[in-house]
Amino acid sequence: MLLTCMMLLSLTASAQDKKFSVYGVGFYNLENLFDTCHDAGKNDYEYLPAGANKWDAMKYTRKLKNMSRVLSELGTDVLPGVGCAVIGVSEVENGNALSDLVAQPDLAARGMKFVHVEGADQRGVDCAMLYNPSLFTVEDVTLYPYVYELQEDSARATRGFLTTKGRIAGDPVAVIVCHWPSRFSGSYYRELAAKQVRAVKDKILSEEPERRIFIMGDMNDDPTNKSMYEILGAKPEIDEVKPDEMYNPWYNILAKQGKGTLMYNGAWNLFDQIVMTPNVLNKKGERDYSSLKFWKNQIFRRDYLIQNEGKYKGSPKRTFSGGVWMDGYSDHLPVVIYLVKEQK
Repeated sequence: MLLTCMMLLSLTASAQDKKFSVYGVGFYNLENLFDTCHDAGKNDYEYLPAGANKWDAMKYTRKLKNMSRVLSELGTDVLPGVGCAVIGVSEVENGNALSDLVAQPDLAARGMKFVHVEGADQRGVDCAMLYNPSLFTVEDVTLYPYVYELQEDSARATRGFLTTKGRIAGDPVAVIVCHWPSRFSGSYYRELAAKQVRAVKDKILSEEPERRIFIMGDMNDDPTNKSMYEILGAKPEIDEVKPDEMYNPWYNILAKQGKGTLMYNGAWNLFDQIVMTPNVLNKKGERDYSSLKFWKNQIFRRDYLIQNEGKYKGSPKRTFSGGVWMDGYSDHLPVVIYLVKEQK
């Protein structure tokens, strides 16, 4: 039954036709998906009806509609009518906003559900994970906190690392959704995040070597930066990935193609990434799809997601620009990877 709702690929291998099922795994920074109510203890005042952004029911409703459009279309270039099995998201205020999001018609039609643990971020923005229950089964959820090393930083609570264990096509996977400290902080803080996420990944693999791990999020660093390349160990070439490292399919998209997911001063950065452990890879010459394997990746870009005029022409069309409500989407573009598994 599951296979009837997925795109099937027919390939020829050793003169024998085989069929493969494809699964999408995505990530999207929702850029301040706040509801219109104050959360006690959180600095969410600019996203209230009387706040700086005059964040009222009309704007919130439009934001939900816009986000659900993108999320429902993510992955449909390869999986029309199906989309992603899993989508990590960042910059969402709370479970109430997530409930309103998955209730949107585009997402409700697929029965999308969400995983969320309220975090300690001072502004109240969390990471979460949406999933299609017909394609992904949840087994366990843990929010690992971001732990500062310096005493003077301890009062500045920020986003943790939302870790969900589950299964896709029967294979055990773990999805770690991140939103690392911003560029207003020094690179040290993102390198510390990378160190802690790598420790979570290593712990899971030491206990369950067969579990395929995907680390995703808005890293606030490019694939070429130290946090990703060295500390997390996310490498650009499949055949160079060591057993304790990860593969980063976004490295060459930025470094060689100059493409990215957000724009600053007219230049692209690629902060939004999904990286994976070696057990998801087929190395050179291998064609083993008996378990989930990486196929390809994509920056999801649509004309409606891009600002087509003014000072920021060519950059992602965001919700607000210069304090003016744009009825846009996000200052980031979403990303997606596709996994393949042979049908039995």
